Amino acid sequence: MKQAQIVTVVGARPQFVKAAPLSRAIRADGRLAESIVHTGQHYDENMSDVFFQELNIPTPKHRLNLGGGGHGKMTGRMIEAVEEILVDEAPEAVVVYGDTNTTLAAAIAAAKLHIPIVHIEAGLRSFNRRMPEEINRILTDHASSLLLCPTSLAMQNLKMEGLSAKAHLVGDIMFDATLHAIETGMRTSDIVDRLGLSPGYAVATLHRSENTDDSSRLRRCVEYISKQADTRKVVLPLHPRTRQRLLDADISLSGIQLTEPLGYVDLHRLLVDADLIITDSGGLQKEAYFHRKPCITLRDETEWIETIECGWNRLWHQNDWQVPRVEISDYGMGDTAQRCVEKIADFLGNGPTEL
Repeated sequence: MKQAQIVTVVGARPQFVKAAPLSRAIRADGRLAESIVHTGQHYDENMSDVFFQELNIPTPKHRLNLGGGGHGKMTGRMIEAVEEILVDEAPEAVVVYGDTNTTLAAAIAAAKLHIPIVHIEAGLRSFNRRMPEEINRILTDHASSLLLCPTSLAMQNLKMEGLSAKAHLVGDIMFDATLHAIETGMRTSDIVDRLGLSPGYAVATLHRSENTDDSSRLRRCVEYISKQADTRKVVLPLHPRTRQRLLDADISLSGIQLTEPLGYVDLHRLLVDADLIITDSGGLQKEAYFHRKPCITLRDETEWIETIECGWNRLWHQNDWQVPRVEISDYGMGDTAQRCVEKIADFLGNGPTEL
């Protein structure tokens, strides 16, 4: 059977994580042939290269180094560069992940060339259109031909927007990635020893522009994290852009244990012995649940509503978790990557593999 040619476009840390299990599933299945484009949206070695190495993602065929600049400038440069690659590659489909500028740029470039778009992690909505990510995910969903959704709520969101005919519930591919990272980290990572930690600490992250671009809000976030450090050690892997914003605003991080950005395996080894996660990351809210750790989200809303409704997550302005904790069945059984391969292969006319 002839392999269907696809191009996967990634550019930011969460996309590398999601691409890893799908790339493994593609190689194991054999019906699809994948070329990877890395836009360079995250260009620091600790935010990019280490992920490809430790997650065993194939080396990108095209690397663009287009990070930096404002949203419009960055997205525009990416559209132009990705379009040139797609013209040369002539794939049967383009695969995009999540809600970054890379996601939207690749979707626009593919749509203009009439190449079908597969959006993995489709249908999420925070209903806050001031967030760049919300605009990116809405526009990408409407441009896509195949929408692969992590939750029933995502399916409902797409139904309300008239997109249900293109939507399929496959589970959360980050659960696949987390299971792999936990297994690997317990064997190979020494991060807990390197940082001199004992079980019972908190892990914090802070990077979203809505928190870092406003110095007064950034200060409130840091103060909130610092209060947690009164009762337990708090470890904060510091994003390079956040570090610069803190320096610019002269905000102190005394009392918080700082590290450089961590690789995915080290991060998950760190989460194993933590007892609290504090974050503004969409992905880490779910990863906290995968580890069955309580999470406080440093945002005023979240697209991962089920983590709050099932008692594992709360927004920082809420005084306590809202309900008793129960399992979240929507996220699947760790087989989402193979489900995605099946949906993509079926969509492209390559039926089930013969036994």
